[in-house]
Amino acid sequence: MTTPPRRTVLAAAVAAAVGSSVSLGGDAGAAPQGRGGGRGHHGTDPDSTIAYHGWVTAADWRAGTARGVSVVTTGRTGVVLTRPRGTLDYTDPHTGTTASWQYATWLSPVRRPAVPATELIASWNAHTPAGTFLRVEVQAGYSDGTRTPWWTLGVWAAGDEDIRRTSVDGQEDGKATVWTDTLAVDDAASGLRFTSYRLRLTLHRAPGSGAAPTVWRLGAMTSAVPDRFEVPATAPGPAAGTELTVPDYSQNIHVGQYPEYDNGGEAWCSPTSSQMIIESFGKHPTPEQLAWVNPDFADPQVCHAARYTYDHQYGGCGNWPFNAAYAATYDGLQGVVTRIASLADAERLVAAGIPLTTSQSFFEAELDGAGYGTSGHLMTVVGFTADGDVIANDPASDSNAEVRRVYPRRQFENIWLRTKRYDANGAVRSGTGGVCYLYFPVRPSSAQRAALAAAGVR
Repeated sequence: MTTPPRRTVLAAAVAAAVGSSVSLGGDAGAAPQGRGGGRGHHGTDPDSTIAYHGWVTAADWRAGTARGVSVVTTGRTGVVLTRPRGTLDYTDPHTGTTASWQYATWLSPVRRPAVPATELIASWNAHTPAGTFLRVEVQAGYSDGTRTPWWTLGVWAAGDEDIRRTSVDGQEDGKATVWTDTLAVDDAASGLRFTSYRLRLTLHRAPGSGAAPTVWRLGAMTSAVPDRFEVPATAPGPAAGTELTVPDYSQNIHVGQYPEYDNGGEAWCSPTSSQMIIESFGKHPTPEQLAWVNPDFADPQVCHAARYTYDHQYGGCGNWPFNAAYAATYDGLQGVVTRIASLADAERLVAAGIPLTTSQSFFEAELDGAGYGTSGHLMTVVGFTADGDVIANDPASDSNAEVRRVYPRRQFENIWLRTKRYDANGAVRSGTGGVCYLYFPVRPSSAQRAALAAAGVR
């Protein structure tokens, strides 16, 4: 039996501190949502408080402070470790192994969101060949004029031979806390906000290896999504009658598989959803990459996704940035974690050929056709009926044949976009406020670029 996810434990602690009930569980729990309102910039929606910013072009990378990294423009643009600044020791908390690594750093310019934020979620896309890994850190400025320490948002490698990819617990300063993958103000009702932030990359390689870790995209989503039990209803939009071709994979057929990666079943909704979208773009793990999977297991690619999204501190596969980073290990794909302000943005994405993975929580009676309730679950939006209802590939199904579902539009948009909810017993719980994964081509079409821009992503 696994221990409770760290996100759940921390949420319970904060709930006790601020006197509200927050329950975050399963594979896709959410950090506490902000209580702030205000106006912001998210695509074309002037009322959104959501802002994603990514460093991805050569000009973006050159605007930062590079110490031992260079901008590479051949192939995919990014920063690569070229001249190590020295060596440092890293003790892997999950293996106990201490080793020396050469390192170099890149520091982003200070970013000031148009709307002061209560939460920040970073994501990145990188190539980490054998003998390399990276660390992503954040330092945020508060509205009271102080700053957070430098906090780690992930120690990551595509593989698991050199280090165990991990989040870091225990990062707090009495004002804010890092909840696995989300930096959140502890008491948003106090009015305290993040008014600025910087991200720092540290690229590592084994001494003498000559290996070159490369980061192609680094970004963060900030938000101050207002507390709400109900979100405004929307009318069907441009994707009505559109359904994308996306594989149907069940998480439940993997129950009991690979306990070291959280035992399959309900714990694998995130990697199962990620793998469905990755394969919708024609990308697949190679037979050599799948050779480690028990040949008696169906859909070995889902087992593969679970292993390579697994966060050894969180004890599960639901680390949001780790899923986006995994998607970007497939040639020609990139991935971000963000929030969506309305179902209209999701429709534009689907109409442009971009399915999306959404995070939501609900009790059974709130979503007709689901047949279950959940404190945190991810599924994949693949289309909309002519009437505007949501067509979802829901991995919480007993077979691949049952994965495709049609969910009522109004119910779906509310359980996904709200920040507060009542559970079946009437207790107040949290919602994710529109968190989603967006995976899309490195070279998107003009329609895809427009849809991403409408969702605040470039």
